[in-house]
Amino acid sequence: MNIAIVGASGAVGQELLRVLDQTDFPIDRLTLFGSKRSAGRAYNFKGKEYIVKELTHDAELFRGIDIAFTSAGASTSREYAKTITANGTLMIDNSSAFRMDADVPLVVPEVNGDDALNAPRRIIGNPNCTTIQMVVALKPINDLSPIRRVHVATYQAASGAGQAAMDELAMQYEQISRGEKPAVEKFSAQLAYNVIPHIDQFTDNGYTKEEMKMFNETRKIMHSPNISVSAMCVRVPVMRAHSEAIWVETEQHITVEQAREAFSKAPGVVLMDDPANRVYPMPLELAHHDPVYVGRLRADLSTPNGLTFWTVSDQIRKGAALNAVQIAWHILKNSHKS
Repeated sequence: MNIAIVGASGAVGQELLRVLDQTDFPIDRLTLFGSKRSAGRAYNFKGKEYIVKELTHDAELFRGIDIAFTSAGASTSREYAKTITANGTLMIDNSSAFRMDADVPLVVPEVNGDDALNAPRRIIGNPNCTTIQMVVALKPINDLSPIRRVHVATYQAASGAGQAAMDELAMQYEQISRGEKPAVEKFSAQLAYNVIPHIDQFTDNGYTKEEMKMFNETRKIMHSPNISVSAMCVRVPVMRAHSEAIWVETEQHITVEQAREAFSKAPGVVLMDDPANRVYPMPLELAHHDPVYVGRLRADLSTPNGLTFWTVSDQIRKGAALNAVQIAWHILKNSHKS
């Protein structure tokens, strides 16, 4: 296939190159695009050097390209979507630009992979990283009994705000160690030695846009408009990989043993649940890994049909680049269905 990456110089763009290489995705021709600032940069892929081209409104740039992975922000996706798709290119978009559009499928392959086979606008949405991680873990529970309600608290790493945010966190620790006042640019407050209950902009209902993404995207991906989701999204001083504490209430009672068995068999899930021996998922150990890790599984004492558990996943891989490539793989393997 002929593949393009838009936003090749960013953290997700670089991860896309690694995932395409590691999954041995069949590529005949690779084209990298970026901003005027990024144009001219060189990146190695499978022993060959590729030069980033400047993204413009010339639709001929994408003629013959089968799939374009776009990860340059929502405004860029909106501005260039028609240019990218004009000649039939399929756009797998990592931004929030089109996720809730009715005619754009929002896909997590382990949950609703076949939705990707019907993309009338030639655009497929890659969900928010926190949503991807959560719905992969919710799917095996929902298969046992429909989920009524989800409460989730996220513990989101600096990498969720990009490479510059990771650099700022590291710099803040260095500045504090030298007795200097830490610089704050990428976050709403100092992140080093702190947690910040504020990710994205606040909306009129008191929730942030990040929290509302989890509410709306979960319903769309799981084809469950009646699931209630309440999220509290928090930035923590972790470099990479998000964590989530999740409480679910189901229509029928599910035992811990049934849930454990479901998790152990679920695609994309790894069960790490032996707290007596200090076995549970932690971001320090699981960054740069592909699965969604689940642990601390137990009954929710506040409701008879409740379960609670802890998840960790690398949001640059499964929460962004890997999920996008898995969508492409799903289409490739199931194109006979469309």
